[in-house]
Amino acid sequence: MLTQLGAALVGLFDSIMVGHYSTADLAAVSFSNAIFFTVMVFSMGALMGITPLVGHEVGRMEKAKGRKDEGLTADAEEYIEEKQLKITSLLANGFVFMGIMCIVSLGLLAPCIPFLDAFGQEPEVVACARPYYILIVLSIVPFLLFCLFRQFLEGIGNTTVAMLITLGCNLLNIGLNWVFIFGHFGVPAMGASGAGLATLIARLLMPVCFFVVMLARQDWRPYLTRIRRWMFSRREIDSLFTIGLPIGMQTFVEAFLFTASFIIIGWISKEALAAHHIANQMADLTFMLAQGIGAATTIRVSHQLGKGDLQAVRMASRASIHLCLMMNTIGAAIMILFRHQIPYIFTNDSEVAAIASSLLVFAGMFQYADGLQCIGAAMLRGIQDVRVPMRIAVFAYIAIALPLGVYLTFYAPQITLANNTAGYGPEGMWAAFVLALAIPAVAFHIRFAKKMKQLEGKL
Repeated sequence: MLTQLGAALVGLFDSIMVGHYSTADLAAVSFSNAIFFTVMVFSMGALMGITPLVGHEVGRMEKAKGRKDEGLTADAEEYIEEKQLKITSLLANGFVFMGIMCIVSLGLLAPCIPFLDAFGQEPEVVACARPYYILIVLSIVPFLLFCLFRQFLEGIGNTTVAMLITLGCNLLNIGLNWVFIFGHFGVPAMGASGAGLATLIARLLMPVCFFVVMLARQDWRPYLTRIRRWMFSRREIDSLFTIGLPIGMQTFVEAFLFTASFIIIGWISKEALAAHHIANQMADLTFMLAQGIGAATTIRVSHQLGKGDLQAVRMASRASIHLCLMMNTIGAAIMILFRHQIPYIFTNDSEVAAIASSLLVFAGMFQYADGLQCIGAAMLRGIQDVRVPMRIAVFAYIAIALPLGVYLTFYAPQITLANNTAGYGPEGMWAAFVLALAIPAVAFHIRFAKKMKQLEGKL
């Protein structure tokens, strides 16, 4: 949870600091990140497939160690060695998979640079956005390498190292923001471009820290040093694609929905876009907490499935649901109760703050559906069920949420005592979020119950 929260806080502090520099720069950061994160979350999601694959092997290895300690299996030591080599092989092929995702990401993001003005944003916003966008596109390669290391160690069962590296590099990012955005220590004030440069430096450092830590730890060093050419396998890479790509597509369609919402709301005004960004940043904080719980759920579920303990799988799943509901209740209460105060953390623009305070009510309302769909997806990833959840996500986010959001934003009849107008503005888009995210929130948990019954029959 702290790792995910730390990642969200970078965007939060970027927005706060850039927002106090200028509204145009805040809108530029919002617009650029909307495009960037759509591609980045696809690649990040694809790399999440490494965690359940590694976790399942770790669960089998732990079960064998228990038999070895009890003296029940003579060849347990040989089996453990086999599992360790299998885990090393997953990391080796993970590097190849990560490289492919870097090429795909750069191939999708880089061609957008000359065409940022084609998205219908205001010229002032595009002028600020282009240099910031270039810098964050360059950061995708080191960031995905960091994600590979993080997902691998999460599969092993360690989340502390990722937390420390994330929080440490994010503190560096915030400090560099202060220097580059506002201009200190003789550095000229750079606004949004300064935030992009700070992000690039911090993301370059993150995988370096992971590499150093893995070499320093005696129990982790063999996973790097024992990599051999024969471990690289088309079959292994195919298994990473089989699990990873549906997860990547699922995260992509969700990100695409929010990216489209930024572009659509940007057609209204830069004030509406900045307000939408503020509400989205607050919703991201609670979502990242749910993502953290979800990551732990995938780890626990995959380990216990590897051991063949379905009761422990159920216990981990139920615990994650309870934790998510508790955290999201707190988040929803904060957003709704302090909706008039929160916007002024980001901006001094009263028009932006007024719109944002209205959107925060909707952001609070959709906490439960968003959190439960996140946890449901994590539970299914733990048992390596990824294709059907992907189809559910595509239906809910693309077929339902997006057209409904456009209709409510611009075309739905709005009847008031004073006049008849069409469209509810950015509030209409957020109302669509609340309605559409309820679909996967329910469907994922029904799917998990069905899969558990099937696993009972097999085990």
